[in-house]
Amino acid sequence: MPIKRLGTTVRWSDAVIHNGTVYCVEVAENTDSDLPQQTQQVLTQLESTLKNAGSDKTRLLSVTIFLKDIKQIGEFNAIWDRWVPTGTAPSRACVQAVMADPGYLVELQVTAATD
Repeated sequence: MPIKRLGTTVRWSDAVIHNGTVYCVEVAENTDSDLPQQTQQVLTQLESTLKNAGSDKTRLLSVTIFLKDIKQIGEFNAIWDRWVPTGTAPSRACVQAVMADPGYLVELQVTAATD
C-alpha cells in the first residue's frame, strides 16, 4: 500500500495517509491565546487537515489530547463535547504534558479513517 504525505517538511508532515487511515497532529498557530481559543484553533485546523486527507470529524478513530495544565480539562471538554458530532466520539486519552513550545496549551494527536 502506498503512503501519502501532506504538507511535508524536513521535520514532519501535516498528515500521513496509509491503508485508509490518516494520522495527524495539531497545535495552535497563535500561541498568544488562552486554552479555549487555542482549542478552537486546533479543532478548526484539524477539520481542514482531515478534509484535505479525505476524512472528517465523524471518522475519528483515536485522539490523544495533551494539555499543558490538566486542571483545564473541564474547559477543553466543554469545547470538545460541542465539536464532536453525537454518536461519533473516538477512543480518547488526555494527559498533562510538557510542551515543545511553552506557548502551546493543547496538542492533539489524531488517527482517523479516510472516506
